[in-house]
Amino acid sequence: MEKISVLDHGYVRLVDHLGNDLTVANTARTSFAKESAVLTEKDEKLINYLVKHKHDSCLRHNVMTFEVYAPLMVTRQWQKHIVASTHADEQLGWNEESRRYVNHGEEFYVPSEFLGVPENKKQGASGPVSTELNEAHRSMLVRHQQLSLELYQAAMDNGIAPEQARLFLPAYGLYVHWRWTASLNAIFNFLDLRLDEHAQHEIRLYAQAIEPMVAEKFPITYKAWQQRQ
Repeated sequence: MEKISVLDHGYVRLVDHLGNDLTVANTARTSFAKESAVLTEKDEKLINYLVKHKHDSCLRHNVMTFEVYAPLMVTRQWQKHIVASTHADEQLGWNEESRRYVNHGEEFYVPSEFLGVPENKKQGASGPVSTELNEAHRSMLVRHQQLSLELYQAAMDNGIAPEQARLFLPAYGLYVHWRWTASLNAIFNFLDLRLDEHAQHEIRLYAQAIEPMVAEKFPITYKAWQQRQ
């Protein structure tokens, strides 16, 4: 599948997937030593029942692998909120680009709009700040990133190991690549959390990019999940 662009430099790409809607129904039928060869209306009703009543184990045999390119601030939130159950090792595959080995191609996130502090001042953000304030801080951020990159390169030119030279990079805005492999159960939990209007703006955009990929590969199960919302 082609990359779906997100933010200024980021993207999401579906690398691979395992199973289909029938997999969900047949997983449930294992208890009765039965299996369907073709997806029928009866299977669709069973899938709706399973999703509605949160028989989540039946969603753990369908798997998707995504390639993601996102700022580190998004990456760390993503890792924190994707586990579908207490069996984290069974639900999550994660391999991330390492700045110990990669020392080229640096890109940084610059928001098109800076957001204001919310009224409760605890988390999240309010609407966009004024145009004047936005442009001033965008300019400051770009200058900061450029200077950090110059210091990073100078450190390596002077013989500093990349794994320590990377300390000069402004980490939260640095784009990184990773591959995320997760069960359908884990993915729906991620979407539950990250499509919410209270989620951070940037990660919500990535969730919105992933949602149609899930809908395409598992349309019946996706529809059942939507109806459960």
